Amino acid sequence: MDASTALPVRNTDTQWASGPEGALGQLRALETLESTYDAWEELKREHAASVIQFREEQARLTQQGSFLLGAVRAAGMDPSSTTPGLQPQGAASDFLRDAEAKLAKARDAVSQREAESEGRYLAAFKEVRATLLDRVQRYLQRSRPHLTLLLRRVGAERSILHVARVQPDEAVLLCYLLTQRVPSRYGFLFDDSTEDLSLAPAPLYAEESVASDAIRPDAPGLLRVIDASADVVPLKGFIPLRVPRPGGGEDFFRLLQRGAVMEVEIADGSGFRSILSREESERFAGHLLRLKLEERIGLDIEAG
Repeated sequence: MDASTALPVRNTDTQWASGPEGALGQLRALETLESTYDAWEELKREHAASVIQFREEQARLTQQGSFLLGAVRAAGMDPSSTTPGLQPQGAASDFLRDAEAKLAKARDAVSQREAESEGRYLAAFKEVRATLLDRVQRYLQRSRPHLTLLLRRVGAERSILHVARVQPDEAVLLCYLLTQRVPSRYGFLFDDSTEDLSLAPAPLYAEESVASDAIRPDAPGLLRVIDASADVVPLKGFIPLRVPRPGGGEDFFRLLQRGAVMEVEIADGSGFRSILSREESERFAGHLLRLKLEERIGLDIEAG
């Protein structure tokens, strides 16, 4: 199992989840990006535990009803049976009616608590996402992500571009700056876990409407997921960006995390390639330079 897609184990000794109040308290206590994501993860854990607990309670009541009906039949009290029983048919009907009424009342009570709990969680998730977006935007007003672009020549007309590793806060800010969306996890860029050791890490998390069997789309599919995301995108291990072409249109590039650097790759058919033509590498560098001149990023360019 991919460790990156599983939430940390939560203590479920209590019968019911403690609710979203603890996560919201953590959210409001600190204003760092990391603490915001920590509060979001805690809220996800609490919500997942709540869903499981309500499901288990409903299953327990269903099992109780089935057991009761089985016991009645075993006692020969089944009102639908023509076999003489140990009790009169009327008594059996009254017993079952009373028991079923109590079970129905218990199910309704659980359903009501579940609906109320879900409403609180939905409101809490809305607050967390809005707070995260607000904090990212305010951070960008005060500081700019700084990039160092490293050029590695591969012959006369081809090259490999690297971008020096950035810090987690910068990765979140850079993702929003380039896509107008925040990543779904704080350490998204540095997560190299994989659910299958024979495969490279998936580029997406199974969240934010991405199914567990859809975390490895091809390059066009990856772009569709990004475009379909409203304000949060479940990226993993890379930062996407579009670079305009001189004659119109755009190319889809990504900064793929590789240890001490991010490697610049361009979408080519269904996949990506890291060896760029001279025109592609110059156009990518020019795009970053425009962002620097617009005072949206800091930038150094070094030739290797």
